[in-house]
Amino acid sequence: MQNIYLENVTLDDALDNYLSHLTPFPLTVGQVPVTDALGRVTSHAVFAANNSPLYDCAAMDGIAVVSRHTQGAREVSPVTLKHGQDFVYVDTGDPVLPPYDAVIMVEEVQKAGNDVIIRKAAVSYQHIRAIGEDVVKNELIIPTGRKIRPVDIGALLSGGITSVSVKAQPIIAVIPTGSELIEPGDEIKTGSIIESNSRMLEALIQEDGCQPCRFPIVPDIETELRETLKHAAAACDMVLLCSGTSAGREDYTRKIIEELGEVVTHGVAIKPGKPAILAIIGGKPVIGVPGYPVSAYIVYKNIISPIIKSLQHMDREHPATIEATLTRRLVSSVKHKEFVRVKLGKINGRFIATPLSRGAGAGMSLVRADGFCVIDQDLEGLEAGATVQISLLRDLAGIEKTVISIGSHDIIMDILSDLMGTDICLSSSHVGTIGGLMALKNKECHIAPIHHLDEATGTYNVNIIKQLFPGRQMALIKGVQRVQGIMVAKGNPLNITGVADVKRCRYVNRSRGTGTRMFLDYQLKLAGIPPENINGYDREVSTHMNVGGIIANGGADAGLGVMSAALACSPDFVPIGVEDYDFALFANTLDNEYVKVFIHHLKSEKFRKKLNELGGYTATNCGEVVIIE
Repeated sequence: MQNIYLENVTLDDALDNYLSHLTPFPLTVGQVPVTDALGRVTSHAVFAANNSPLYDCAAMDGIAVVSRHTQGAREVSPVTLKHGQDFVYVDTGDPVLPPYDAVIMVEEVQKAGNDVIIRKAAVSYQHIRAIGEDVVKNELIIPTGRKIRPVDIGALLSGGITSVSVKAQPIIAVIPTGSELIEPGDEIKTGSIIESNSRMLEALIQEDGCQPCRFPIVPDIETELRETLKHAAAACDMVLLCSGTSAGREDYTRKIIEELGEVVTHGVAIKPGKPAILAIIGGKPVIGVPGYPVSAYIVYKNIISPIIKSLQHMDREHPATIEATLTRRLVSSVKHKEFVRVKLGKINGRFIATPLSRGAGAGMSLVRADGFCVIDQDLEGLEAGATVQISLLRDLAGIEKTVISIGSHDIIMDILSDLMGTDICLSSSHVGTIGGLMALKNKECHIAPIHHLDEATGTYNVNIIKQLFPGRQMALIKGVQRVQGIMVAKGNPLNITGVADVKRCRYVNRSRGTGTRMFLDYQLKLAGIPPENINGYDREVSTHMNVGGIIANGGADAGLGVMSAALACSPDFVPIGVEDYDFALFANTLDNEYVKVFIHHLKSEKFRKKLNELGGYTATNCGEVVIIE
């Protein structure tokens, strides 16, 4: 019999109710050297043992003087000071002892034998750091419950503190479950899934200043899972049970937890992450974490991390937020509070947020994301152009140094992103040629990668720009000429020789609006083949690499794509034609300093070398700019 979960508790209610059932982590305390205290949490307030500086000291290199001996010094009537009587030489940090009470910078001193000449009078305590200026003995340095930062370590040491009393780090068990899971590096068989969620959770636990304790993978065997969970709950302060929280035939998590303890909530109104289980075994918090990577991350950040901090009497850390303009409409359900991953960039002084894949299993969307757009539970969605709050995952300065690219996909965008990584960020979203041009028209991107064939003239890209941007001065940055063709299984077992042959195989297609999809439609038209005769014409994927990966693994027999993707994924390739893959933009965007960096890398020898390694490209005019009136 399958498990079910009927609850749909709001995030705030689920947290409040769960925390009311829990007791704080045991407050065990230990002393650690300050130099080893990074990330630890103070158990008591820490007060300075000494002053810093320890004495009045020079803040500059120069001379220590008796300030009253310098009175009257100016450009037109300099004053001569005698060494050992009116001044002594000092370096930064040297004590300044009576009778000296000021320091004059070395740049303002003229030597005259053993004496010096000054042309500006000094005032008392000029360029002197007074005793205790930074830290005064017995002054509070950091309070109870502070997570110790690098700057705190410096202040503690300056205040004479060499060891600090800290709370013991809570030990948090992480138990990966599932018979299909294998460890990274193990032999991969059909049905195997490489276990990675527990390692991500380990790292998140460490970021929160706790000690992870990862258990070996537990197969879907009730007795093994029960014993492991029982042991973990007894030995650790908290338990995270990975996967098995949903309603599958082998999802035993809830059943076993109820045998050993109590389920407080099963089903939280968040997306991704609804199947989360909040439970207690032996007084310890036990949380069932959904198996999809994005769900696991969302549950950790919005449920587990706040619980960890609350049970240590620590304030919850809130991510920095910014306002941004949403590029696409987002439809949501009033049943959930939804967390949508977005890419960010800045255009004409405003931040632009482009939604990424919303699937809970799309782990790479977390890698690519710059932040989250949160859709509240009482909303049915957000409209394109809406001003939204974005919780940041990346440094704001890095986001501002971003070239936003929205349009057609090609592997070279990943190559360019890697080459530009030390200079600026290239944010690349793949929505197809037409989608990219619409984003450009709405001023939601800096550049739009396109490859649009004009059937009447047989030329690429220029005519569609003239059609969509009448009266505007536009530009086209020339990119690459790439070989487009049919990717087929290794050895081409179906002997596919051209587009006419795809009607007798399982096909995987590119998304509507992509140049590759339009290229296919053009070729089918020339061959007189109706799209409905293609088995899989409506099966859409977003990138050339998706097509190659599906064919390489037997999920389809053929699909149109670029040669470089075929070489990368190992299918065989039947060339069909060569097309121009270029970058459309408003002409005035050419003045953008980050776009100039983009063009520089397009023209670079490093990029050309990478193209040669990929195969299937030529770069005759790469980086050249064509102005389109």
